[in-house]
Amino acid sequence: MKFIKDLTPGDRIADIYMCKHKLSATTKNGKEYYSVTLQDKTGTIDAKIWEPNSDGIDEFDDTDYIDVFGEVTSFNGALQINVKRARKCHEGEYDPSLYLPVSSKDIDVMYKELLGIIGTIGNPYLKKLLEEFFIQDEAFITAFRKSSAAKTVHHSFIGGLLEHTLSVTKLCNFYCTAYPALNRDLLLTAAICHDIGKTKELSLYPVNDYTDEGQFLGHIVMGTEMVGEKIRGIEGFPVILKQELQHCILAHHGELEYGSPKKPAIIEAVALNLADNTDAKMETFTEILGNVTTPGWQGFNKFFESNIFSTKME
Repeated sequence: MKFIKDLTPGDRIADIYMCKHKLSATTKNGKEYYSVTLQDKTGTIDAKIWEPNSDGIDEFDDTDYIDVFGEVTSFNGALQINVKRARKCHEGEYDPSLYLPVSSKDIDVMYKELLGIIGTIGNPYLKKLLEEFFIQDEAFITAFRKSSAAKTVHHSFIGGLLEHTLSVTKLCNFYCTAYPALNRDLLLTAAICHDIGKTKELSLYPVNDYTDEGQFLGHIVMGTEMVGEKIRGIEGFPVILKQELQHCILAHHGELEYGSPKKPAIIEAVALNLADNTDAKMETFTEILGNVTTPGWQGFNKFFESNIFSTKME
């Protein structure tokens, strides 16, 4: 098969892809069409089915695997597939491992590095808390290693939550070397725990969508609750330390309008917000550049609120 990352404008395709999302929409003239997001392990691509009721288009739904015949075009700087025929595939016609996006980094290596950082935490209460999650809770460990960090924006792949968490933690570790006022044990513990609620907010691949609990509460609240639940089982855990840690998690998006129930009130919360924002934006831009086919202006990007320019050369 030809992977999505290798597609170029003008390519004719006849391959199997997974339908990540399918939406029925209507043109300005009132004509129905399907807007479909196709996926393989290298990424996703937008596809349009302009004649959804034609004989060559089978019925299919989200997470179905479909045999697609069509042509790759370019629209507003992004690749798009104009689908002519689409057939729903049966089990045995495809290898699921080819369609689930996975971190380009080794998950075992990343997790070992994270455990190594946990081993450097000096505060016995914080270290015990981290060990309760990342060494002793097997169900949590399995979910954490498999989870993505987002539905679409950044680190939206298996191992994405681990990769993002490790990057944020390493940024925070650097901050501690540059700004001695930071409490390293508190900040690194907050960095490691800041997104643990995403193990409950998002379902695992191939669905990778918001759970009911995720819709109602969100990962910030759920993560804060998860930390509080573990702390209740650790005898003598200092109350003020618990509150500082939970505050960092509650405030890590920085602003109320970005989903944080609280704005940062301690220096560690400020540092965590900056590290989280830095890694999210750098990864988002990196993923955009990874899909660039022609250097130059790529069009307006809603996330950055700017027309994106790429100097990427083949």
